[in-house]
Amino acid sequence: MTKEHTVACYYFPNYHADARNAATHGPGWSEWELVKRAEPRFAGHRQPRVPVWGYEDEADPIAMARKIDAAADHAIDAFIFDWYWYDDGPFLQRALDEGFLGAANNARIKFALMWANHDWTDIHPAALNGVGSRARLLYPGRVSQATVDTVADHVIKHYFSHPSYWKIDGRPYFSIYDLPTFIDGLGGRVQARAALARFRAKAKDAGFADLHLNVVLWNLGILAGEQSLPDADALAHDLGFDSVTSYVWIHHGALDHFPVTDYNVVRDRYMAYWDEAERTFTLPYYPNLTMGWDASPRTVQSDGFVNARYPFMPLIEGNTPARFRDPLVMIRKRLDTAPAGQRILTINAWNEWTEGSYLEPDVETGMAYLAAIKEIFGQ
Repeated sequence: MTKEHTVACYYFPNYHADARNAATHGPGWSEWELVKRAEPRFAGHRQPRVPVWGYEDEADPIAMARKIDAAADHAIDAFIFDWYWYDDGPFLQRALDEGFLGAANNARIKFALMWANHDWTDIHPAALNGVGSRARLLYPGRVSQATVDTVADHVIKHYFSHPSYWKIDGRPYFSIYDLPTFIDGLGGRVQARAALARFRAKAKDAGFADLHLNVVLWNLGILAGEQSLPDADALAHDLGFDSVTSYVWIHHGALDHFPVTDYNVVRDRYMAYWDEAERTFTLPYYPNLTMGWDASPRTVQSDGFVNARYPFMPLIEGNTPARFRDPLVMIRKRLDTAPAGQRILTINAWNEWTEGSYLEPDVETGMAYLAAIKEIFGQ
């Protein structure tokens, strides 16, 4: 039986050793170090979060195989890897290249790429006196036309042809996270449109029916430098995108109560944005579900926890598995009315441990979030 919906979960691959991280933080460092060292920043704050599976190396195919089985067993159809490539080359590739592609069971789910083309700054952890525009820039997100061509050639050769790569109507799904940075780096809208057209032509020349280009859009920035775009629908059309989605709810609903904002408040703000997106976008909009938010592990734990800029910011509370189930039901009901082939949901996230949005089991909630997905979206 063909599954009527596609549930695609963002995967953040910073839980393995990487040469760039080693140069900044020392040999063997991964973001697990921030997870281990997280402390409660106020009364009642639930930190540290402890993974049931331990602080495992996601570049190990055996560890990745466990993730794949858990996802596939709970109605998740695809991992969308946050995928990094700067003008000077790749970053955080081993989770996908060695872990996922090396896993014996990688036929159980699909995978796709979201080019996480944002600036990478020194926020692991961030000091209070170095947040926002003061954060040290390590790798600029702006890239050249030559880099776009290199990226296109690389992903077509190494990923699109893999039998587990996610395709929509035979077209490989490729998403871009930061459209303003993409446009700025290439020199403007005309150049960005040409770069994406070249990418599409390369995919067709390689034998694919076409390319499915997706763009992540928001109206509230989180990271330093994130911009919203006026007339985003017309711009997405002009640049040749095929669909629009979101990365996380707080890109659309402000966390305006410190230190905590209630999960259902943020949920309702996102649902209002979805209403607006359906009125605004003529391109298909794929809704988003967010598990939670707590970026405090990315703060220097000895600094005061005040409401400043990311990651010194409010967190979401009350995102219990039972309350997580409610928006699953709401989204399923609305997706059931969408055209066949557009019943697609993105979830934040499989493993954003240091942003408090993860489906992987911790010692307190176990597999409860995954069980809720299976209950509502399982076949």
